[in-house]
Amino acid sequence: MNFAELNLADLIGAVLGLVFTLSIFSYILGDNMLFRIASSIFIGAAAGFAVILSIYNVLIPQVIVPLLEGDSSNMILVFIPLLLSLLLVFKLSPKLSGLGNPSMAFLVGVGVAAVIGGAITGTIFPQSLATIHLFGKSSEGSSGLGIFRFIESSIILMGTITTLVYFHFSARQKPGQYPRRWEPIEWLSWIGQCFIAVTLGVLYAGVLLSALAALVERVSFLWKLVESMYMIGF
Repeated sequence: MNFAELNLADLIGAVLGLVFTLSIFSYILGDNMLFRIASSIFIGAAAGFAVILSIYNVLIPQVIVPLLEGDSSNMILVFIPLLLSLLLVFKLSPKLSGLGNPSMAFLVGVGVAAVIGGAITGTIFPQSLATIHLFGKSSEGSSGLGIFRFIESSIILMGTITTLVYFHFSARQKPGQYPRRWEPIEWLSWIGQCFIAVTLGVLYAGVLLSALAALVERVSFLWKLVESMYMIGF
């Protein structure tokens, strides 16, 4: 970073980035006013950005424009979600909150349907097909490679099945409880719990690596910024 090549807006942005980065890092010393101010500004900016996106990507093209320029059929289609949106305003009043229940029921129903559809088409079916495809691959290539792929496919299949068994309501174990020998489903549930623990550990490691990468990037930014300011005698 070279301050000599930056315009005034970029210079102000770089200085603000330095100030906010140091303010967030100040949380290492404990909760303080600088950290709260930086967090509040970040939340406010994110909320404002979300509102702007909603206005320009949803309200204007999908509500205002069809009402002003669309035909009668488009107006009817727009009127229904507009009415449901207006009914949500009544949820602000304890006495009139019941009028907003149809809108909430519609939102919950659509949300649940989207989640279930996404879980089936985006998780269960692809996971099943991927597991089957792995067993197809295990029969290809040399014998050593085929055996290795067969073992890998078997472990993935075991993890998939035992994880699904674990989430069965009657198969979950209490903390510190080990499965009894005469109940195989509890053994499968315990194995599924081990797979889940390994998965969460891997996910945590990925999040930690991402956080460390962000930390390195911020430290590098601070170093280059301070170095550039020192070189130009800022």
